[in-house]
Amino acid sequence: MNERETAQALLPLIGGPGNICRMSHCATRLRLVVRDEAKVDHDAIRALDLVKGSFSTAGQVQIIIGQGTVNQVHDAMQPLVGDLTVSSLDEVKQQAAAQQNAAQRLARTLSNIFVPIIPVIVASGLLMGTLGMLRSLGWADGNSPLFQILDIFSSTAFVFLPILIAFSAARDFRVSPYLAVALAGIMIHPALQNAWTLGGGVHEYWDLFGLKVAKVGYQGTVLPILLAVWMMGFVERAVRRIMPNAIDLIFTPFLTLLIAGAVSLTVVGPIGRMLGDGLSFGLQWIYLHGGPLAGLVFGGLYSTIVITGVHHSFHALEAGLLANPSIGVNFLLPIWSMANIAQGGAALAVFFITRDEKIRQVALPAALSCLLGITEAAIFGVNLRFFWPFVAAALGGAVAGSWVVATHVGMTGIGLTGIPGLAIVRPDGMLNYLIGGCIAFGLAFAGTWLAHLKVKAPYGEASGA
Repeated sequence: MNERETAQALLPLIGGPGNICRMSHCATRLRLVVRDEAKVDHDAIRALDLVKGSFSTAGQVQIIIGQGTVNQVHDAMQPLVGDLTVSSLDEVKQQAAAQQNAAQRLARTLSNIFVPIIPVIVASGLLMGTLGMLRSLGWADGNSPLFQILDIFSSTAFVFLPILIAFSAARDFRVSPYLAVALAGIMIHPALQNAWTLGGGVHEYWDLFGLKVAKVGYQGTVLPILLAVWMMGFVERAVRRIMPNAIDLIFTPFLTLLIAGAVSLTVVGPIGRMLGDGLSFGLQWIYLHGGPLAGLVFGGLYSTIVITGVHHSFHALEAGLLANPSIGVNFLLPIWSMANIAQGGAALAVFFITRDEKIRQVALPAALSCLLGITEAAIFGVNLRFFWPFVAAALGGAVAGSWVVATHVGMTGIGLTGIPGLAIVRPDGMLNYLIGGCIAFGLAFAGTWLAHLKVKAPYGEASGA
């Protein structure tokens, strides 16, 4: 079956051209937004020769075809579905987001905001971890000029985190990015008490029309600036609606910044700080008092949360942990990492067990990608498809998650799991991180194999795949 024949065969299995709202493709997958997912026959789609997997996630139907080939299948389908349904990948993502529920849309928004700033946080976290290791081993003098300069480099992303978040959030909250950055600058202005000194109490207050306002900055915070930029979007749009065009360029930014800045310092900022601290300290309390049980639960459930897409919102929580001077470590990411590694172990077991060549073609690269922190192909293309590998991976993630919590493994950044995550693991937790990864991978692999022996049929045959 060639690319054109595959495109013709796919169309009725997706529900026909009338069921397709948007269609595009990425490097390896055909991505579609459909009106009724019940009309999509994933089992029949997977049976096609060129298709390596098919699943639905985040409001999209994603059909794994492979690099190069997917372009040809997409081009062959284009005249069959009509030009109105063929869109850019960004348009497909926007259409898919419109079909998600409130929790999924919130998670997607937070993901859109935090994913672009992950590289700079990873870079800062990697440098921070390296400096910490050099100091703890006595290989560097913490008072030396060079060390102090590098320490400034490592902490800048966290000190000025509100500016990074504001610029990234401006697009999703439909506000001028430069106004958003100016608002963040107001909230971390040097004239305000540095947020890192709040442990000693608030030093000064303003008496504003009888209202006592703390003269406190929001350096290194997450939730206050998110809420402030979100609020600013409403202010800017409201001002622009009533502002005459002749003076819009001058007075809309002026009034927007004036109103949003005042509300942020007096209302939104304090509320955001309380909510952010409540979330961070609540998670820390669970971590400290739940101990290995917390890791067991979080590690076991994480992959199930990935299916819903809500896991994208965890970046905000992790950034809050790192930015909070009373915590300063990401103790959640090692748990998520164990769950991801476990999915790879289960997928690799399926690769060795199954006799279905198409499943093998998906299972091996999917297993390897889990070790690099990318689990969707393994979860949707292999493990969840046969159920028991997914259960075995959840078990591996739970036990390994319990291990990294019990041994206090922490990370100095966000966004990296699996093997790349080694770059941001704190030096004192490196060995236990590796042990946890072996536990996760090994238990998931063994559990998948034992489940295969129990049902007495190779994965991919008993299911009719």
